[in-house]
Amino acid sequence: MDIFKSSVMVQIEKSTMQYLSDLKKHNEREWFAANRKRYEDARKNYTDFIQAVINEITSFDPILKGLEAKTCIYRINRDIRFSNDKSPYKTHFGAFILRGGNKNMHSYAGYYIHIEPGNCMLSGGAYIPPTSWLSAIREKIDVQGGELLKITGNKEFIKYFGELEGEKLKTAPKGYPKDHKYIELLKFKSFLSTKLIPDAEVTKKEYFSNIISGCRAMKPLIDFLNDY
Repeated sequence: MDIFKSSVMVQIEKSTMQYLSDLKKHNEREWFAANRKRYEDARKNYTDFIQAVINEITSFDPILKGLEAKTCIYRINRDIRFSNDKSPYKTHFGAFILRGGNKNMHSYAGYYIHIEPGNCMLSGGAYIPPTSWLSAIREKIDVQGGELLKITGNKEFIKYFGELEGEKLKTAPKGYPKDHKYIELLKFKSFLSTKLIPDAEVTKKEYFSNIISGCRAMKPLIDFLNDY
């Protein structure tokens, strides 16, 4: 019996990856306008893929039921107001799948799917949580750090992501001793799991099931970070 709920497992098309590759070479408004149809086709393909992923994830993360891909996918336009790089467009598609969509990325942990020629990845967790959330995570680690170590030491987590990642403080956070039992966990400022994926795998039909399996392996970390 098929383990997936979705009647159709959407596949990322080679034309989608080719479009992003071409956009990187021609990151100009004129080129973008002339290739608008290619952009729309690529974005639709990515959107359909993300919606299929969301629909499947709800089988083990039901809080995401009813979530729409369009609320999770980031705009292609770059904010260039305060950047020296005036390239108008991002050269990737990215979606942060979490309750309420990507507008809540600083409130909840979630799953992030990024496709970009040469830099495709499945990632997720809590990215630069604001002070109140970060404090709550550290308070939980103070008491339940062993649970987090168990999650990141699980063979499925290690298989997909290796180890917990994220920027860290150089010393103990305020209020915690330097010799704390879970000091290395307490130093994290972001709590992330990341798996880089070769371009060739992204356009294979197995990519969908691999993403789902990776999200399933990530789910205990997501739960830990969101339980505050």
